[in-house]
Amino acid sequence: MDKFVITIARSCGSGGVRIGKLLAKKLGIEYYDSKILRLASDDSGISEDLFANADEKLKKTLLFKVSKKNFDGKVIPPESADFTSSQNLFNYQAKVIKELADAESCVIIGRCGEFVLKDHEGLLSVFISGSYDACAESEASEHGLTKKAAYEKVDRVNKYRADYHKYYTGKTWGHPGNYDISLSTDNFTDEQCADIIIEALKTKLGK
Repeated sequence: MDKFVITIARSCGSGGVRIGKLLAKKLGIEYYDSKILRLASDDSGISEDLFANADEKLKKTLLFKVSKKNFDGKVIPPESADFTSSQNLFNYQAKVIKELADAESCVIIGRCGEFVLKDHEGLLSVFISGSYDACAESEASEHGLTKKAAYEKVDRVNKYRADYHKYYTGKTWGHPGNYDISLSTDNFTDEQCADIIIEALKTKLGK
């Protein structure tokens, strides 16, 4: 199979991270999630903590007005006063994502990957979700949360992801039209989900 990249956006508790790691293992390719922050830090010379803190600051704003400067492939030079702005930090992450996709086959979790790579010929973009109850039950089981706390976490994380995505892309997070496939994990195991995605990849790439 030629070089390709699978991007995975996922709702909280749906198992998207597990499925992404399983996909990478099955396909013998790299898996990238928060490692992108470290790579963006290395590329820009900006502290990795600043990348993480920028996300936290955005969480605390009166969420989020749509950014007027969506990613256009350009980063701001170090001499600019906006070099460490949240928009430029996102641009560096996007730059790293594009470079990874050009260099190797890989699985990329989150970071608006399907938007950043929308023009990449070898892209398969996936949105993984589950029912509200199933996702909350998964979070409660995995993290030892009460039922109430699990539902609150699912609500909080999904709202943040939707707002983050809208802020940086202007697009609606989770809308089926923004992804090649949308997959619910309610009635499929992680293994079955990974196999479905691999078959979709083969179909899209004509293999």
